[in-house]
Formats: sequence, C-alpha cells, structure tokens
Amino acid sequence: MENVIRMVHGAGGTAMQDLIKGHILKYLGWGDSEVPLKYLDDSGVVDNIVLKSDSYTVKPIFFPGGDIGRLAVAGSVNDILMIGGEPKALAMGLVLEEGFPIKDLDIILSSISDTSKEANVVIVTGDTKVVERGSLDKIIINMSGFGVRHKYLDNNLGIVNRYRKLSSRWLLDRNIRPGDKIILSGYIGDHAIALLSVREGIKFRINIKSDASPLNSLVEKALEVGGIVAMKDPTRGGLANLLNEWSDKSGFGIKIYESRIPIRDEVRSACEYLGLDPLELGNEGKAVIAVVPEKADEVLEAIREDPLGKNAEIIGEVSNKYKFVVMETIIGGLRVIAPPVGDPIPRIC
Repeated sequence: MENVIRMVHGAGGTAMQDLIKGHILKYLGWGDSEVPLKYLDDSGVVDNIVLKSDSYTVKPIFFPGGDIGRLAVAGSVNDILMIGGEPKALAMGLVLEEGFPIKDLDIILSSISDTSKEANVVIVTGDTKVVERGSLDKIIINMSGFGVRHKYLDNNLGIVNRYRKLSSRWLLDRNIRPGDKIILSGYIGDHAIALLSVREGIKFRINIKSDASPLNSLVEKALEVGGIVAMKDPTRGGLANLLNEWSDKSGFGIKIYESRIPIRDEVRSACEYLGLDPLELGNEGKAVIAVVPEKADEVLEAIREDPLGKNAEIIGEVSNKYKFVVMETIIGGLRVIAPPVGDPIPRIC
C-alpha cells in the first residue's frame, strides 16, 4: 500500500507534503521565478503576475451554505489574495460523468456566476470533458486564475519596512518573525462540519453552514491598514496544518491561545461527538494573517468592520522560544500542535 496513492495523500497534511516534496518537486521543482513552485505557497508569481490552479472534488457537491461551484471560485480567488495578488480572471475546466443531471449543472454554473461577480473576477476561458458513467463521481471542477499585484501591497510593505525588512515583495509563508501577531478572521470548522452534517453515513443534525466565500473585501481592508507579512487560508488540514507550515518554512515557533480561538459551540459539540480536533478541520472562507505587532490592533479593528471578519481575534504570536507550534490551553498548560497527517474529513474541497 505504501507504493500507491491513498486518500490521505490529498488531505493537506504531512502525507500530502511528503508526496509533493518526494515526487512532484523531484520532477517539477526546477526553474526560477520570483515565487517558484518549490516555495509551496498558495500561489506562484511570474513577471509580476500571480498564478493559481486548483481542482475541486468536494463530496457532496451541494451542502449547507454552498456547492462545488461557489467553492471553486472562492477557493481559487482566496489563494491569489493570500500571497498579495488582486484576482482578475479565472479559467475553468469541467469534467462531467455521463448521466449527470443538466439541472444540477445549471445550479452549479449559476453559483459560479454569482460568486465570480461577488469576487469581481471573470471566467475567460475553459474546457469541458465528459467521461463514461461510473468512472467519475459526478463532477470535478478545475479552476485556474491569475491576478496582478494588489493595489495596496506596496503601501503595506512600506509600513512593514518601518519596523523590519522583508526578503520578499510578496506575502510568503516564510516571512513570519518573532513578535508577529497571528490574527484569525473568524470561526473555524464550519465548512467541514457543514459537509459532515449531510454526508452519507453521518447521523446527526446541526445548523451549521459552510463559510465558503471570497475574501476580497476583508483582505483589502487589512492591506490598506498595512503591516501584513503573511496570509494563508486554513483549508485542508485546518489551522493546525497552516501554523506548522509557517513554523517549518520560517524556522520559528508559534504560540497560540485556546481561549482566543473562535469556535462555534455547535462545531465544538460535533467535534467532541465525532472525536475530531477542530484545529485540523478545513475552512473555505477564513484567513490567518501575520502582522507586525505595532499594527496588529489596527488591522484587527479593520477586519472586524467586514462582515466576514466580525468575529476575528488575535490568537497568538510568533516566538523564538519554541521551534514548533504550541497552544496554551484554557487551564493554563501547554499542548504541542503537531501537523496532521491529513485532514480527518476527506474531499471537503
């Protein structure tokens, strides 16, 4: 089994990282660009153009708060935003199973249209394929996009450079340094639990909707204030995987505080019932933002003015006291937050 692809290899944790580093980068990690593939950031940069490609295989394709179409646009747009890009256009590939209902395709395409208008991006090109019945689970959407350097990014980095110098003009995972504050834009776990609540075989009901949303407005408010050094959306592998990626790439530890992490009571209860760690659950409408300490409170205030950031909190800081991610628990102890092997809920995006 070790010589074949397993579900865990696509689940965003250490197993997927091992696959990418040990196989994909082995063949494709060559070449030079300002933000190359080998950096493994959310997007790449060539000649000042931000590029991103992602494929969506979520199950079920319709879920509380959205569908595979909304997810495909929001997820692609957000990855461009996280590196400091301003999304401009998307290219879409549809792979459809023979027998897929046209009425379901119309609902998904309508959702793609509505979400792309919300994110102010256009679909400019694409491709459609149909495969034999039984050779695909309904539909796969590939969404690729490009963006330009965000209009507020230079101003943002100018403010950062008043306090310390960055080695990159972009918001990269490796940029974080001791003292930087970590802001989480809102409740975690909503997307994963929303999918579980309707997925076959899960026998519980819960009034939670997916958070799948494009974050253009929230990111713009944060960059306009300035002081941002890194941003990332906690998708597969959740907050735990994201923080460990930052720690690994920067070489510094991170300390977070359990009491400050926004989690809905319903999500917490569902996690306790199912034996899940909410820190490892995927999200599709949240951002984690690293900010120089001098601007953290101002950035937090600006984010909270956005409807998607009203529950934002400063949840921790980068620290040179540790070489890994730790969490101060509610009772005052310290817990090591290890990188998950994979997201405990497969096919959430």
